[in-house]
Amino acid sequence: MDVVAILPEFLPVERIKEAALSVLPDLQIFTDTSFDQVRADVLIVTTFTKVDDNLLSKFQGLKFIQVASTGYDNVDIDALRAKGIMLSNIPVANKESVAEHVLSMVLSFLKDQRFLDREIREGRWPLLTRSFDLMGKTFGIVGFGAIGKKLAERLIPFEVGIVYTDIRRLSEDEEELYGVTFLPLDELVKVSDIISVHVPLTENTKGMFNSDIFQKMKDGCIFINTSRGEVVVESDLVLAIKKKGIRAGIDVFSSEPVDPESELLSLENTILSPHIAGVTLESQERFIKETMSNVLRYTQGIEPLYRVI
Repeated sequence: MDVVAILPEFLPVERIKEAALSVLPDLQIFTDTSFDQVRADVLIVTTFTKVDDNLLSKFQGLKFIQVASTGYDNVDIDALRAKGIMLSNIPVANKESVAEHVLSMVLSFLKDQRFLDREIREGRWPLLTRSFDLMGKTFGIVGFGAIGKKLAERLIPFEVGIVYTDIRRLSEDEEELYGVTFLPLDELVKVSDIISVHVPLTENTKGMFNSDIFQKMKDGCIFINTSRGEVVVESDLVLAIKKKGIRAGIDVFSSEPVDPESELLSLENTILSPHIAGVTLESQERFIKETMSNVLRYTQGIEPLYRVI
C-alpha cells in the first residue's frame, strides 16, 4: 500500500523516516501541502495539518487517515464520512506526560513557587509561606478517559479525595479500583479544591466552562486545562481569576499562539504553557511507535486500533 505522511518541519523528519522505513519502506514524507496530486492508500498527519476537502482532493485512492495525536479537531469528520475514509488517533501515547504536567502545575500553585522564586530573585528572604499540602484536598477530574485515569493513578499516593465526571460512568468495580467518586459537573465544581479538564472538543464541550460554572467553584480553586482552549470561555475565566481568586494553569488557548493582548498573560494567578503538556521526548517516541504500529496493522488487513470513524 502507498503511505504518505505530512509532518511539520520542526519535527526530526529524517529520524522519523529512518525509524519508519523498516516497517513502511515506501513511505513518502512531505513537510507542507504544496504538492499537487499524490497516490496514497494511507495518510499520516499531525494536528498541525488541516485535513479538509481541499487537502483530500489532492489524494487518489485514500482509504485511511492516521492522526499521530490524541486530538483530531484539525480533521473535517464530515468530509471523511462523505468520502468513506476511516480515521484513527493515538489516545494513549501522551497520557503519562499530560498527567505529570497537570501535577507540576498544581504543585507549583500549592507550594507558591512563583512567589517564592520572585522574592529571592528580588533580594528578599520570606520567613512566612502561603504554601499548602496537596494531601487532604478534593481533586476533581472532568473527563475520565485515558489521561483522566492516568492522573487518578498518580494522585493516589498524595492521599487526596478524587471525584470525577464523564459522559460514561464507571462501574462500581472500576470506581473502587481508581478510588474515585462520580459527581455531575455542577456538583464536582462546588466541592473540588482543584479541577483538571480532560475532555475532547465537541459541540457539547465547547464553552462548557463559562461564567455559570466558574461562579460555582470555590474561591481560590486551582483550575487546570490541558484539553482544548475552546472548552473554556476565556473572558469568563479572566473574570473568575480576578473576582474569585481562581488560580489557573493553562496549556491550551482559544487562539494559538496565544493573543499577546490576552489578559491571561498579565494576571498573577496563572501558569501558562504553549500546548505542550503532552510533549516530552518519551511521549514523542511513543507517538511514533504507536502510529507506525497502527498503520502497519491497517496495511496488513487488520482492523486499526483507536478508530474514530
